[in-house]
Amino acid sequence: MSSTRSGRRRRRTARALWLFPVPALALYLFFFAYPVVQGVQYALTDWDGYSAGYHDVGLRNFTELAAGDDMFRNAAENNLELTLTVVVAQTALALLLALWLVRTTRASTLLRAVFFLPTVLSSVSVAFVWRFVYDPDGGLLNSALRALGLASFQSVYLGDPDTAVFWLALTQVWFHAGQMMVVFIAGLQAIPKELYEAAELDGAGRLARFRYVTWPLVAPATAIVVAYTTVQSFKAFDLVLGLSGNPPGPALDILSTRIYTTFSNNQFGYAAAQSVVFMALIALLTWVQRRATGGATR
Repeated sequence: MSSTRSGRRRRRTARALWLFPVPALALYLFFFAYPVVQGVQYALTDWDGYSAGYHDVGLRNFTELAAGDDMFRNAAENNLELTLTVVVAQTALALLLALWLVRTTRASTLLRAVFFLPTVLSSVSVAFVWRFVYDPDGGLLNSALRALGLASFQSVYLGDPDTAVFWLALTQVWFHAGQMMVVFIAGLQAIPKELYEAAELDGAGRLARFRYVTWPLVAPATAIVVAYTTVQSFKAFDLVLGLSGNPPGPALDILSTRIYTTFSNNQFGYAAAQSVVFMALIALLTWVQRRATGGATR
């Protein structure tokens, strides 16, 4: 009799456990899945965002994007250039900082906090600080160059269409390199010390130990850093607006700001189509990165 009661109690408990994910699932469906489906629906219309009705236009919005929207194409090129620059520079800098500060000492702990500090700041505050740094009239960089007698190297920075994206990338790297450093430090500290000792006994130098021990075993952390950095680069909306104003100029226009501008122009259907393409591009890049780093993380 007692075993029967115990079995019934376990079955009731098991059924009750299935109820725990329901609130999270309901929130996910309502706040994510449903808006995504609705966004795809609006992408097939000419809705202006205010009218009670709209017309179905099929794939016309996507055809216009592919065929004749030079501003969207320019934003996509800027975004890809920004992403590539930030992924390479930020990953390399974060790894160098992690290798330097991986040992836990008082000095390294203090320096970790210093390098991590920009991450806790808001994007808007970071943008306004760097806007002052880049200001061609009395900004920090040009003032420092003049003081050092290097006035010939002064620049308009964000005002130069050929280099504006790279100055934006510098701001992004300064903003988040410390955060990615922490990920690398966690990966480095998980590597068994015995492997380094064995490599040293075999006569491997520092570069050899890094190449054959550190780099292969830190690959999972690298995959995380690359994926997260890519998403950050596509979400640099507030950073761009803070640096350049609204709307940004063609040299700093990225996909998120281009979509925002289209929404502001009451082209909700067309902006929804841009958002779908934006989401598909991020998914494609994430898939390519996972394929490229998959072998190294297994």
